[in-house]
Amino acid sequence: MHPYSLLAAAKINLYLEILGDRPDGYHELIMVMQSVALTDQIDLHPNGTQLFRIHCDHPQVPTDQSNLAYRAAQLMATELPQAFAQFGGVDITIHKQIPVGAGLAGGSANAAAVLVGLDLLWNLGLTRSELQALGAHLGSDVPFCIAGGTLLATGRGEALAPLPDVHLWVVLGKYRSLSVSTAWAYQTYRQQFQSSYVWDLSSLETRRQRVHSGTMINAIAHGDNPQIAQLLHNDLERVVLPAHPSVLQLRKVFQEAGALGTMMSGSGPTVFALATSQTQAQQIQQQVQSVLPDPDLQLWVAPTTSTGIQLLASGTRND
Repeated sequence: MHPYSLLAAAKINLYLEILGDRPDGYHELIMVMQSVALTDQIDLHPNGTQLFRIHCDHPQVPTDQSNLAYRAAQLMATELPQAFAQFGGVDITIHKQIPVGAGLAGGSANAAAVLVGLDLLWNLGLTRSELQALGAHLGSDVPFCIAGGTLLATGRGEALAPLPDVHLWVVLGKYRSLSVSTAWAYQTYRQQFQSSYVWDLSSLETRRQRVHSGTMINAIAHGDNPQIAQLLHNDLERVVLPAHPSVLQLRKVFQEAGALGTMMSGSGPTVFALATSQTQAQQIQQQVQSVLPDPDLQLWVAPTTSTGIQLLASGTRND
């Protein structure tokens, strides 16, 4: 067996609406999710043992059994014991570029890459749907990270429908020292806005169809980038921005720098700005750096991508 190297793309939300509570304790959501070519590289090397070992170049990423990439490998071993017995364990090396704890699905993307990589390494021939079904056991974002591109997500985020690709450039900003708990964001939203939740199935379906046939999906279908940027929506901004003024300030500075549109992604704290070209994106990045010359602020520029997991040539490094 030869090693495999894969790139795993970050995720942003172009649209996030909270519809209500689910019987399983999660929220009922409707989202437009988008892959961004800010990627981690995951290398899988057969190690001749029955163990999975995690290595990572980022000190904040755990390398024990709590790592989602480890849990993905263990899930494959549990669900496919004959393949695991035949092929054995692997060393999983994660080269981080996606910031940690940023709301960009970096951990889910790593787990997705492990599922795809082990499918190749163990010659399983699983379909994308089968891999996504496995991924749903690990987290709501993992099925999306396997598919990538531009997708409409419903349920708790695991029910996916393809949309036409969005072609834009993205500037991402995050303060290193700031983190936002996803659980806190959703719990706080529930406490403040539960009175607006939809409870019956008929009303839930009506709300879903309103988005399905609504202006954001129509703008994506027609490739109307200015309209997409104007229709960005994230319910979680209603609780995160008041609690974290620096995130609100970054959002305002992005807008003043000439972005087509700007929004917090997921539960934050990352804020993104949309641009029509790499040149415009770099100009926005430079202006934000001049207005907010804070060494704690990290900025990245990357295009949207139609790929969630990309296979590299075996054993190569993408620096």
